[in-house]
Amino acid sequence: GAAMLRFLGPLLCLWALRLPAGTGAAGRGLDVASYRERVRAMFYHAYEHYLESAFPYDELRPLTCDGQDTWGSFSLTLIDALDTLLILGNVSEFQRVVSVLQEGVDFDIDVNASVFETNIRVVGGLLSAHLLSRKAGVEVEAGWPCSGPLLRMAEEAARKLLPAFQTPTGMPYGTVNLLHGVNPGETPVTCTAGIGTFIVEFATLSHLTGDPVFEDVARKALKALWKNRSDIGLVGNHIDVITAKWVAQDAGIGAGVDSYFEYLVKGAILLQDKELMSMFLEYNKAIKNYTKFDDWYLWVQMYKGTVSMPVFQSLEAYWPGLQSLIGDVDNAMRTFLNYYTVWKQFGGLPEFYNIPQGYTVDKREGYPLRPELIESAMYLYRATRDPTLLELGRDAVESIEKISKVDCGFATIKDLRDHRLDNRMESFFLAETVKYLYLLFDPDNFIHNDGSDFDVVVTPYGECVLNAGGYIFNTEAHPIDPAALHCCRKRKEEQWEVEDLMREFYSRKKTKKFTLKRASDHAEGEHAKDPEYASSEKAGEKRNSKKSSHSLLSCPSQSFNSKLAVLGQVFLDNT
Repeated sequence: GAAMLRFLGPLLCLWALRLPAGTGAAGRGLDVASYRERVRAMFYHAYEHYLESAFPYDELRPLTCDGQDTWGSFSLTLIDALDTLLILGNVSEFQRVVSVLQEGVDFDIDVNASVFETNIRVVGGLLSAHLLSRKAGVEVEAGWPCSGPLLRMAEEAARKLLPAFQTPTGMPYGTVNLLHGVNPGETPVTCTAGIGTFIVEFATLSHLTGDPVFEDVARKALKALWKNRSDIGLVGNHIDVITAKWVAQDAGIGAGVDSYFEYLVKGAILLQDKELMSMFLEYNKAIKNYTKFDDWYLWVQMYKGTVSMPVFQSLEAYWPGLQSLIGDVDNAMRTFLNYYTVWKQFGGLPEFYNIPQGYTVDKREGYPLRPELIESAMYLYRATRDPTLLELGRDAVESIEKISKVDCGFATIKDLRDHRLDNRMESFFLAETVKYLYLLFDPDNFIHNDGSDFDVVVTPYGECVLNAGGYIFNTEAHPIDPAALHCCRKRKEEQWEVEDLMREFYSRKKTKKFTLKRASDHAEGEHAKDPEYASSEKAGEKRNSKKSSHSLLSCPSQSFNSKLAVLGQVFLDNT
């Protein structure tokens, strides 16, 4: 069967690529629109019961119809579900929730919080909602996207995490007290993902607020992991952040490591950073050499490369999606099909699956409604239009509705063999699982924009283009618009580059419409004298609204012969 699939895979892809979107699945009797509506109904069944029975707690307990705090105490499910509302097209509820969060969420609380979870769910959720708020019809501040209430909340939450990074290695502790910082006696052992999963959110924060500290600590942590890889190029599972000694030496692509690799790729794309991508490609070679067998990935000893656990973990199912992002679609598809066979065997992905035995691992038979396989299907469907991917989506909807749906929401599946349930609905069900399912069945969603549609926004630092697509999802499925990173104050070097290019252009055109000053004139506190610049040093305070007719880095309309983009300033060919 596997050999046949390997042979047919490329043919299926070719066949699917020849068809317009949606035709393939329709030809196989799958009504995409009706599944999209079922996913929408799924979202509201869970969301409304959360609001009714669990808010303001973090999560819904669906079997007892009440709520509990899990990762902190900040109405986590609401923050996590916010951008999903907009993807489903519900602008009025998005606007309502934005004002509820502004009133009700406080991070000055005596709570021990996971640095990793707070970053991906809270900081990521708030940043994404901030960048989407104008699209959702929220009245935004004059300085948006460089200021705004949700951005201030994201920054406040991220600042609470910074004390965790004050270690000799720059690798963060795993837990921080939101009021007191790192607790005395806190364990210095952190998992690899808990160290390497910050660059997407923290670089976005730095670029929007102008404060480099966030991106700096995230980069330092990434580099520390890279520096401590083994001679054969692998990283382990847990490391001591004080001594940089590996405590758990299992190397693989799953739990404890997963989003480190994901963020090297996504960080590289978001920041156009060759160094991050070359790090990933080096790891990718080692992973293929030592952990890949027959399109499965196993766990090996990080120094010797010997197999330590021949198991597949459900969290690893993100990998085909990541492979598709670097263009390795054939390998991605083969691994995806392996994982899909496991899904079909159980009606879900067990947390652990013993590959040689072809069955679940003791005490790891559950499926907490995780998104990873659906996430990979969404990416691969964009790349191939292979109808098999829609069939996984169909199976997921049917399984979740049949096994997991209860009167008060959707419950974690405790055991896929007998369908026992657990009294928990993780916030990622609404943030990720439902979102990726909806996007799989909604080819025309604004998230899939190919750049043919965009908004031009005037900021205190010039014009910028937003909502042109190319969104980068953080590991909690919160989309970040990469163009937004170029909207706010330019670094001096960047500004010189752009201004030098433009000076050259204008001198060639013999145009003397306005003179460009060197950015260094402004760098030493000259901003206040220049109407082009905001009157305040800090993003988020009131901007000087009087601006000259040309912002410093925008061009009068000229007929260009080609498209040109310089550090986020996009010039379009209007001829």
